[in-house]
Amino acid sequence: MTDYAVRFFVGGAVVSIFALLGDVLRPKSFAGLFGAVPSVALVSLALAIFRHGPDYVSTLAASMMAGATALLVLSFVTCRLLKRAGLSVLSVTLLGFPLWLVVAFGLYGMVG
Repeated sequence: MTDYAVRFFVGGAVVSIFALLGDVLRPKSFAGLFGAVPSVALVSLALAIFRHGPDYVSTLAASMMAGATALLVLSFVTCRLLKRAGLSVLSVTLLGFPLWLVVAFGLYGMVG
């Protein structure tokens, strides 16, 4: 239970700091990058290094990078399919999720 409390308070504080940073930066579209994901990832990595050590954190970081790269590929393909192919959002979503899984686990298998 203590671990959850630490995650809640430290994670909330870091998310708030990143949100404040996002309010200060211009343009607002760039500032949105600081909204949640980087702060949650940093808190997760910091807590994991104290609890599990660097080997565990290296695996966690590799997983995060694989997932982020897969999201980039998914976003690119989704934009192309929606704009050029004229497919519906539901069909692109249903096609995209398996793509994300293949890219994420493929990259993780190569580096993890």
